Amino acid sequence: MSYPIFDRSRLKLKPLAERVHDYSLQQFAHLDDPLPAYDSPDLELVARRMVAAARNGRAVIWMMGAHVIKNGLSRYVIDLMERGIVSMVAFNGACCIHDFELAAIGATTESVARYISEGQFGLWQETGRINDIAASAAAEGIGLGEAVGRVIEEEAFPHRDVSILAAGYRLRIPVTVHVSLGYDIIHEHPNCDGAALGAASYTDFLVFTQEVTRLEGGVLLSMGTAIMGPEVYLKALSMARNVAYQSGEPLNHFSTAVFDLQDLGEDMRHEAPKSDARYYFRPFKTILVRTVQDGGQSFYVRADHKVTVPVLYHHILAELGEK
Repeated sequence: MSYPIFDRSRLKLKPLAERVHDYSLQQFAHLDDPLPAYDSPDLELVARRMVAAARNGRAVIWMMGAHVIKNGLSRYVIDLMERGIVSMVAFNGACCIHDFELAAIGATTESVARYISEGQFGLWQETGRINDIAASAAAEGIGLGEAVGRVIEEEAFPHRDVSILAAGYRLRIPVTVHVSLGYDIIHEHPNCDGAALGAASYTDFLVFTQEVTRLEGGVLLSMGTAIMGPEVYLKALSMARNVAYQSGEPLNHFSTAVFDLQDLGEDMRHEAPKSDARYYFRPFKTILVRTVQDGGQSFYVRADHKVTVPVLYHHILAELGEK
């Protein structure tokens, strides 16, 4: 090693019971909560496309950032998995952590401002177990999402009913975890093995890519993920198209939908110029424009997830004839 490295054995980890949590299950939404007021013809059409894709055996992929879980919306995702509408969920690393903590103790999320001042941010004993699970996953050759979901489900975590990872394992629906090393609190821990995390997450990337091969006639949602969603999807789509086109099979007629808060202007069919800050918002140019320009269609839903997810869910129920 040419350069000195930080000695992780000097770190002091504390139990989660000593952490003040910003979110708990008391703040989680229930499926029968009053429906927020929100009118969007695009959202209704996305719901219709999702149901049609599921009925036709095509992929319905839900990529998400951690705020979907932190906003207490996991029950909607799980219910749509149970109904056979969502065929895959893709997490970033933070989603995995919040899902795991919620299943374990019914609470998650710490104050960065408080705990970074104490030098304690992210250094919590129980959460570090995800690193051990990643090591086992790498040794078995399975994905990180499957491995964490298996632990939550088979060890009967007390709040596994709100765990998307556990639902995926139980239902045999892939929930993939796409990590970036150095991004997540578990990477601070002495038991973190970057090679194991990389191997388990790369397996998940290949699982994700295989599902993208079924995207013709399907739907891809990108909800609150500005980096992981568009970047992982872009590479997977290129790989899937490479193989499909060798056999003369189409992989360009599908729908994509981005759910976010950015103001992207009126024209979302053409990417912004490089002189425009919107050019650097990856969901815009990648998911809304470039990857659907050969026969697909994209939608942009601009509102808080607490509004759009319940409304989308109820549109899907209506399409199923259940509302």
